[in-house]
Amino acid sequence: MENKFLGKINSPEDLKKLNNSELDLLCGEIREALINTVSKNGGHLASNLGVVELTVALHRSFNAPKDSIIFDVGHQCYTHKMLTGRYEKFVTLRRENGISGFMRPEESEYDPFITGHASNSLAAAYGIYKANAISGKGGTAVAVIGDGAMTGGLAMEAMNNIGFSKTNFIVVLNDNKMSISSNVGSVSEHLKRIRLKPGYYRFKSGTENFLLKIPLIGKPVFKFLSKIKRAFTRQVYKNNMFETFGFKYIGPVDGHDISQLENALKIAKAQSQPCVVHAVTVKGKGYSFAEQQPGSYHGVSAFDTHDGLAMNNTVNFSSVCGEALCRMAREDSRVCAVTAAMTTGTGLEEFSKKYPARFFDVGIAEEYAVTFSGGLAAGGMKPYFAVYSSFLQRAYDEIIHDTAIAGLPVCYLVDRAGIVGDDGETHQGLFDAAFLSTIPGMTVYSPAGYDELVGCLKKSLDFSAPLAIRYPRGKEKHPFKFTDTDYTIYGESASVAIVTYGVITAHALAAQKALEEKGMRVDLIKLNKIYPLSDELCARVSDYDKVFFFEEGILRGGIGQHLMSLTGHSNFKIIAVDDKFVPAASIDSAHKKLGLDTESMINTVLGENANG
Repeated sequence: MENKFLGKINSPEDLKKLNNSELDLLCGEIREALINTVSKNGGHLASNLGVVELTVALHRSFNAPKDSIIFDVGHQCYTHKMLTGRYEKFVTLRRENGISGFMRPEESEYDPFITGHASNSLAAAYGIYKANAISGKGGTAVAVIGDGAMTGGLAMEAMNNIGFSKTNFIVVLNDNKMSISSNVGSVSEHLKRIRLKPGYYRFKSGTENFLLKIPLIGKPVFKFLSKIKRAFTRQVYKNNMFETFGFKYIGPVDGHDISQLENALKIAKAQSQPCVVHAVTVKGKGYSFAEQQPGSYHGVSAFDTHDGLAMNNTVNFSSVCGEALCRMAREDSRVCAVTAAMTTGTGLEEFSKKYPARFFDVGIAEEYAVTFSGGLAAGGMKPYFAVYSSFLQRAYDEIIHDTAIAGLPVCYLVDRAGIVGDDGETHQGLFDAAFLSTIPGMTVYSPAGYDELVGCLKKSLDFSAPLAIRYPRGKEKHPFKFTDTDYTIYGESASVAIVTYGVITAHALAAQKALEEKGMRVDLIKLNKIYPLSDELCARVSDYDKVFFFEEGILRGGIGQHLMSLTGHSNFKIIAVDDKFVPAASIDSAHKKLGLDTESMINTVLGENANG
């Protein structure tokens, strides 16, 4: 498709100059750019294809950046980026030093708040809205949230706080899952058409004012008619959650009809109370492969645009975990699997089909998932909560309060531990080892290979207290075999030791071999259990003259600092992520920059050895 309009859009103001037919062509060009770039760089495809018209309508209806538009999670903000002066840079999406796959304030004034995790848009946008009102800056704020993110507790807390506030705060619900029930039929469609006409609201407001001015009977009549109207609305729409929270509900509207969307947003802007504009969209719109399998095209790697995504069925840590859990569930009726809207990502799809009565997808609600798992454990079950490391951060209190204090045997399967790559700061799994190791009674394993992961899972059945098994994104780098020991030593009692754990142990093995070829013998101590650290391990580490601890996690409070403190070793060097967030880059590139790749390990050991 010839790029006739997209390259000329330098700001949202340029959108307002286009007519309807030109907007249709623009949306086609945006979809082509989305497919072409994501097919090369990977990223979130189906969700972005579904919000093209919605994003165009938002930017035509509001005046960004004075008006703040916050996309929940932010994984569907690609069109927003192209329309706000970043089209030329869009080819660098999710690449090192390129533009982020999420909203980043440091990247553009059009990104008012950092995003990456679900359900925060309402709270953030309302905070900006109130700040503007207090400071007198003017401008409004709009939260765009999907039906999935609306399941998060933070979104519900925000709804409860914002409702009945008598402020014209606008929430756009991007609904790409729910369908309009067929039993409401033509009545629903008729009411929708009426409700989407500004004249309806002018008439409604005028009628209310007229009734309220009539002495004695006006107010009772108004209340009576309002009650009838609310009851009728509930019967027709069967969706009064938002009005219960105190929001004006507008919709449902066709999320791919720009005129209808703009009309709905115009109505919302005219209200004197919080509003929800319910836009129904098709995930994957305009790309047949993504429309047919939106879940599979949510987050994708590079693919051929002509043939669609060749589904990647190769083995990885998540799939190995899912398969092992299925085997365990077959043999033990207590085994349950819990996930927070990440069934496919955490490898639990097969489990969900084979053992539906023992599988629980609780939606985007990690806190609930932990406490629910605690309840399962209290009831005699063996719950396994599979969750990305960065998402488990949300449930720290529940891990402590609802499972650890009572010593409940919940097993946390911490997926995407360590560097995850192109999703950047909000998704790096660099904190779990540190915060889990602060919890009394918690045990943490960090398998570096598939066989180790399976071995840890089998061992977990015998635990009567909380346990975490953390493992990286992607494939194993070395086929480490499971040994039922706290640590493994590779070497023959050298005076220098490298200590590490997890997937970067493969780098350490390669470094050990290279150092030996250079005439320097180094022992490698691989930690299998990273918390608690045994007295035996501490005694063994203390015997070395010099210790190098490489850690794919944060330095402060990390496992390296724990071990250094326990041993009191005076010649102990820790190489870890020190007081910073790690931006988007390939995993290999990030490891190199952090000094955790093979070459860096070699240079660190040789450099320190040269300095005595």
